Amino acid sequence: MNNFELAVKLIDIAKKYKTLYVMGCFGAPLTDENKKRYINAQSFNQGNKRRAMINAASSDTFGFDCVCLIKGVLWGWNGDKNANYGGAKYASNGVPDIGADAMITKCKGVSTDFKNIEVGEAVWMSGHIGIYIGNGLAVECSPKWENKVQITACNCIKKGYNTRTWTKHGKLPYITYLPLGDINGDGQVTAADARLALRAAVKLEKLTAAQIFAGDMNGDGKITADDARLITLKAVGKGK
Repeated sequence: MNNFELAVKLIDIAKKYKTLYVMGCFGAPLTDENKKRYINAQSFNQGNKRRAMINAASSDTFGFDCVCLIKGVLWGWNGDKNANYGGAKYASNGVPDIGADAMITKCKGVSTDFKNIEVGEAVWMSGHIGIYIGNGLAVECSPKWENKVQITACNCIKKGYNTRTWTKHGKLPYITYLPLGDINGDGQVTAADARLALRAAVKLEKLTAAQIFAGDMNGDGKITADDARLITLKAVGKGK
């Protein structure tokens, strides 16, 4: 999985799935059996209000907590309502079962300077973790605000989003990081990526959601001739 694929998956969960913050849960559908399991397993889930929220959730709601959202996706979560963990396979794909504070210590290039943060990096504060998705936004699962998987502003003010002030960020060792503009996924931005962008802009090429994310240089959510121009500039060392 690359950083753009991770970002797309997390955005998809935040926007298209019913979710609820359930401590210790990495994407299980909240069936009656799973509700009992997670309420009994975690003291946080046993508080009167939290217990009531969990019990009131429909069976097509998926439970996550902050780090379990990341682990669940990396473990292969696919939204399968008929699977115990929504399709995730515990501790698979070389991703260990660790907490938020341990996960940031596994990251590479950990920094407190957010100026050059890249899509797909982990964002962290003590006891809590999320993923940066670009344009000043992150995806996190929190009992705060919407009480679910949600998109929030990352260390900035953005209209329509709650703001989280994270302490550190770093690159997860479990995924591949591609530069913005690298549509074909070869690890570099070249004229070939600009060509793909131009073909996509005139509907001669169908790109995946992750490829669109990678090629969206101006952040407008689509691939246009302007993105092809910006990719060309980056390919020849004249753009960011």
